[in-house]
Amino acid sequence: MLQLPKTCYIGLALSALAAPASASEMFASDSPWMLGDWGGTRSELLEKGYDFTLGYTGEMGSNLHGGYDHDRTARYSDQFTFGSHLDLDKILGWHDTEFQLTLTERHGDNISNDRINDPRVGGFTSAQEVWGRGETWRLTQMWIKQKYFDGALDVKFGRFGEGEDFNSFPCDFQNLAFCGSQVGNWVGGIWYNWPVSQWALRVRYNLSDELYTQVGVFEQNPSNLESGNGFKLSGSGTQGAVMPVELVWTPHIQGLKGEYRAGYYYSNAKAQDVLKDSNGQPAALSGAAYRSSSSKHGMWIGAQQQVTSLASDQSRGLSLFANATVHDKKTNAIDNYVQAGLVYKGPFDARAKDDIGFALARVHVNPAYRKNARLANQAAGIDDYDNPGFLPVQDTEYSAELYYGIHLADWLTVRPNLQYIRHPGGVSQVDGALVGGLKIQSSF
Repeated sequence: MLQLPKTCYIGLALSALAAPASASEMFASDSPWMLGDWGGTRSELLEKGYDFTLGYTGEMGSNLHGGYDHDRTARYSDQFTFGSHLDLDKILGWHDTEFQLTLTERHGDNISNDRINDPRVGGFTSAQEVWGRGETWRLTQMWIKQKYFDGALDVKFGRFGEGEDFNSFPCDFQNLAFCGSQVGNWVGGIWYNWPVSQWALRVRYNLSDELYTQVGVFEQNPSNLESGNGFKLSGSGTQGAVMPVELVWTPHIQGLKGEYRAGYYYSNAKAQDVLKDSNGQPAALSGAAYRSSSSKHGMWIGAQQQVTSLASDQSRGLSLFANATVHDKKTNAIDNYVQAGLVYKGPFDARAKDDIGFALARVHVNPAYRKNARLANQAAGIDDYDNPGFLPVQDTEYSAELYYGIHLADWLTVRPNLQYIRHPGGVSQVDGALVGGLKIQSSF
């Protein structure tokens, strides 16, 4: 029998404490904080411009059936987030100015690494999105934001990740294919999502109340990914810059909220070709180094739209979403990705804050990348998948997830989920995997 990690029991036990009480008290179900309002101190600090947060996300994944290794087990990974947001207009009188400082700490294990995916090539998605970028402390946000011209111009500078502003998407699902900025999942070598940060500048201009455009410049420095560099502030190791530009439309269609995004990114750092050497021949056969490209680029589109609501509560109802990315075929393993799904909030009158989510995703491997793997096996004289030296050929991976979000308190949501991954890592020889998951999101 599988045993849940102790952390799971802690999270479930906390839900039992969420009883009706004053919102200022500890464990009150209608309080945004598990530890309450500190006798009113938190509300007083908020009024003065000080907002302090402590968040926790924990994710359990178990390979119920299939995958690369059929030996069943369960893995747990989690993240603590320590944040402070300062309204410098209230604190120092700096008009329309904000400051954000956030530290994160991750640790744990991921069921996808060796149970779901073939470890010789790894996978593309992850059944536990909170795992990744090292078990370490990081300076995830340290930025200052200033608005000009009555809020029309918004400038942000400091350390943060691209997905914080560009190609942004919620993270309620547990599978990485449905969580956060998807560009960072498919070009992770240059686009660093949370919790990694780098020096960056983002400039946004509001064309109207519902339409804005933004452009950014982000330091492309692979050393920021290293576990020992979570608080690195120097620019040593910088290879270039990633420059995204995006147009965002946030309409209210028949009173229902929507968000539509279209963007493009360009990296001026050198990137390695996935197939050819400097003479235009397959590097896997010639033995020469893969040729270098002077840049890397791609684009994305995304849409979220609420389509139904209840007259008694506008927040309840059905929302649809879809995302797609396209990437440089010369230098990137993934050439395109598509995803679509739905979320229904408030499915039952007695559970007005619960939500149900379902999504599907397809990750497609660049044909040139596949050809390179075939040629590498040819050069090695290996054609047997079971040979340890064989390089599995990756093609297309499909993912699906169904979750039910149990809103136990305003500070605690638990989301049991069921995931199915077909051709994990794009390797057709790997059995389709059924994964049982549990996601805990809490604010202390």
